[in-house]
Amino acid sequence: MRDLFTAMMKEEWRVHSTMFGGASFALFPVLIAAIALMGSVLLPYMAETIPGGMIGFTVHAMFFLMGAMVGGFGLLGKEVMNRRFGQASLLAYSSRTLPLSDRRIFAAFVAKDTVYYLFLWVVPFLAGLALGTPISGLPLSFVGIAAVSLTLTFLLGLSTVFFLSTLYAHSLKLVAAALSAGLILALLLTAAGMNPMFLFPTYALFREWSAALFLFSVGLILIFSAVSIQYMTTEFPDHEKRYADGFSPLAARIRRFRYAPLVAKDILDLRRSGGLVGQTIFSFLFPLGIIWVTLSVLGRILPSAQIVITFAGVAGIIAATMYTWLTEFDSIGSYTFLPLGTADLIRSKFSSFLFLQPITAVTVGAFALLSGNPSAALPAVVLAVSIAVYACGVMIFLTGLWPAVMVYSVRVFAASLLLTGPVLIALIAISSVSLAYSLLSVLLLLPAFFLIRLSFGRWETWERAFL
Repeated sequence: MRDLFTAMMKEEWRVHSTMFGGASFALFPVLIAAIALMGSVLLPYMAETIPGGMIGFTVHAMFFLMGAMVGGFGLLGKEVMNRRFGQASLLAYSSRTLPLSDRRIFAAFVAKDTVYYLFLWVVPFLAGLALGTPISGLPLSFVGIAAVSLTLTFLLGLSTVFFLSTLYAHSLKLVAAALSAGLILALLLTAAGMNPMFLFPTYALFREWSAALFLFSVGLILIFSAVSIQYMTTEFPDHEKRYADGFSPLAARIRRFRYAPLVAKDILDLRRSGGLVGQTIFSFLFPLGIIWVTLSVLGRILPSAQIVITFAGVAGIIAATMYTWLTEFDSIGSYTFLPLGTADLIRSKFSSFLFLQPITAVTVGAFALLSGNPSAALPAVVLAVSIAVYACGVMIFLTGLWPAVMVYSVRVFAASLLLTGPVLIALIAISSVSLAYSLLSVLLLLPAFFLIRLSFGRWETWERAFL
């Protein structure tokens, strides 16, 4: 077990350092620490205009989402095996060739991901937060509580998605049953008078420290992890599937679009691999559901319109990751046999991304209506979709056709934060003053399309780097 864990740690390091260079990737935790240090220093000033609860929730939600993104192994592993098998040999699938059980391999995988990404994301953030305390004046007790709650939040996101991914590997009905049971339980507890904040126990621990909440959070993490290890499988039996011709009618339906055949292929790939349903649940609806529930707590101290606008802004940023759904497991090298250039591939993927944006619009509109603020529905939808398109344009410019792997490049990560962070904060701030200002977000479409056009020449020689 120890040898397998060590080998997986080396494998993870080699994958990332090969993509970005050892020195560049090694600087990534330093960048995270620097950002946390700056945030720690500015926290007293931000607290004068932004409620402390909003800041704390945002940070905890970010850590939960980071854990959730790392934890999607069950779902993503199935797609990799079905669509990219044979292009890479990873230890996670060594049970096919070595006398190692899936359970033992997955236990090592969980341990590896926990340790590796704690030191990549969580520890540097906490180090930066602690280094800023002499300037910010934050008490060390605050840093200590934040260290525990943020670490548990990351692990909760990791273990929750491991758990859901394991259910998904066996049956989509199990996932639907688990999510339905969780939603019903949350509604019943809320109706019984329980503070909704406790539905996000690690954030509740940060707000009100107690031994019971600590043990409950740790217990959830251990239960989800144990179930995942016990029942996880990387064996997906081959069985014949027959499909009616879905490509021709779909391509004909959208034939007015220039890249209709490629868009139809992307949509069919997502649907037949399970990604359209699975990615929508795990990568979009599930994290937004957590944010939805927790923002309801802040509704007691903030106007409902501001809550809707904040949700729309966060939804827009998360929706931008839909671009990775279309590129992450597609074998880009296979397109070299077709009379297509880099610009054609980028345009087609972006077109497919736009076809997925009704998911964003419906989700944000539903939140506005269910929150009792129907007048905010249209401005919130415009804001969310505009931010999603702009953030996608930034992603395409910085990462080309490989957003999933280039996120750990220090230069890419820093540039992405600088290009999207201030824009998001500014739009949420002015939209909170008046909902009408959120309609100004459509102006983001201009720089988005400009960045996409620049990306054509920037990524023209991508074959040299990735093939």
